[in-house]
Amino acid sequence: MNVFPLKKSMVWAAVGIPVLALGVLLAGCSKKDTPAAAAASDGPVQGGTLVYLEQQAHTNLYPPAGGFYPNGGVLNQITDKLTYQDPKTLEIQPWIAESWEVNATATEYTFKLRKGVTFSDGTPLDATAVAKNFDTYGLGNKELKLPVSEVINNYEKSEVLDPLTVKFTFKKPSPGFLQGTSVIGSGLVSLATLARPFEELGDATKIIGSGPFVVTSETLGKELTLQARKEYAWGPARLAHQGRARLDEVKFIVTPEDSVRIGALLAGQAGFIRQVQAYDEKRVQEQKFQIYAPSTRGVNNSVVFRPDNALVADVKVRKALLHATNTQEIVQTLFSANYPQAKSVIASTAAGYVDLSAKLAYDEAAAKKLLDEAGWTPGANGLRQKDGKELVLAAYESLPQPQNKETLQLIAQQWAKVGVKLNVLAGDSGSRTVDNLDPEKTPVSPGMVGRADPDVIKSNYYPTNRNVLLQKGGVSGKVKAFVDDKLNGLLDAIAAETDPARRLALAGEVQHYLIDQAYVIPVFEEPQAFAGATWVRDVGFEAVGRPSFYSTWVSKQP
Repeated sequence: MNVFPLKKSMVWAAVGIPVLALGVLLAGCSKKDTPAAAAASDGPVQGGTLVYLEQQAHTNLYPPAGGFYPNGGVLNQITDKLTYQDPKTLEIQPWIAESWEVNATATEYTFKLRKGVTFSDGTPLDATAVAKNFDTYGLGNKELKLPVSEVINNYEKSEVLDPLTVKFTFKKPSPGFLQGTSVIGSGLVSLATLARPFEELGDATKIIGSGPFVVTSETLGKELTLQARKEYAWGPARLAHQGRARLDEVKFIVTPEDSVRIGALLAGQAGFIRQVQAYDEKRVQEQKFQIYAPSTRGVNNSVVFRPDNALVADVKVRKALLHATNTQEIVQTLFSANYPQAKSVIASTAAGYVDLSAKLAYDEAAAKKLLDEAGWTPGANGLRQKDGKELVLAAYESLPQPQNKETLQLIAQQWAKVGVKLNVLAGDSGSRTVDNLDPEKTPVSPGMVGRADPDVIKSNYYPTNRNVLLQKGGVSGKVKAFVDDKLNGLLDAIAAETDPARRLALAGEVQHYLIDQAYVIPVFEEPQAFAGATWVRDVGFEAVGRPSFYSTWVSKQP
């Protein structure tokens, strides 16, 4: 099967991608592959180009903006972190920091750095650079419009103790900070990068990191080429692979159409792809390609309500719609075993998870009863009515989330059975972004966020973080009055609790509260779904599913 015409050069016209040499695309490996590399199949080899197809273009590569998976997929190749979180055990291990000390109240963290680490522009990754990174991430920079990182709480200041030792001080306990130094949002970049305004950081060539790859060229929105740094010698200390990256090159190619990504992989024109839809998994596996579905270990794929909208301000209405949502039907209809039905606000693989299945039960009769009690009665057209208004809600589909449009459409069908209409909107990116900050226009919104730490709950719901409930004082200027002080107090407590057991208990308490208030309807545990050729070996993933090509190599091709 040929997805693209195999001519002297290949034009990716179907997805608006510029001409690329056939030698790079064919089998996902370049002509630079040595005979030894092509013949080897029993152990890692050096060399070659990996063609990686990404569903969406990256947006901004300021590291705290790396939560968007296309952003994080790039940042994970070109930046290092102070620490490394083992994706299996979740243990925090040395990386750029050789060692660290934390005081008893988790208000002071001191890191000792490795010697000889440099950014790709040749400048040193020393204590001064690390201090500047976290001063920026912890405090922001209003002049350059660089926002505060959602993974850093209660930050006060840094102090350079010597060229390889840096100390951080916090206003209140910050027990999540150590894990926060391992995440994509804490990728270390050069002083020159931190001196640029936010709007310039969408250009990957402007991001100077210390990682195993460096950006050599970019066609914005379409293609990105990464080249291995030959001098790289400071990967995570406990990884089996050390030294420079095994691949010579990685080509990121933005390929929005699911069928084109799958077709290119199966035709041997790409070695690895992201965002494999559940309905394509069987086809891929039948042709002997591998599916990877690492957990994101955070807040589940959900729909959230904006209580500032009068139609969903009543908790009885929200509870009714929670019980009108049949998540088992959604998962069984649209997804695979890689997408477990949600049993709580956060994934079953997440720290602090509690099973709330009983509170999330599908019960159409209970939903109708709750709507009756809230004063919403069926009208002649079947829609619930109250005070001359119909219970008609709207939500924009979220393109980054798997089959989100189909998920919302199925939820709309389920809600229609109890007399509620949900309009699923597409819209252009501009209108979608603006309208999603207005609870009058979008009383319902999809969302999720990955992070392997209880602070992930705060990241999603706190007013000055993602603020998905659109509380007053957060990211939306159109919110009228809604504030939940109890919720915010619980979220603050998670971020400041130093006792591990108590911190997990608080995470459980906030999960119960979010469901008791029916602020959120968890649908499924979202993985990051990839597919790869069998000859692409040792692809790694960080703790919440972003790929790492540092140890990756290519073996004998079919």
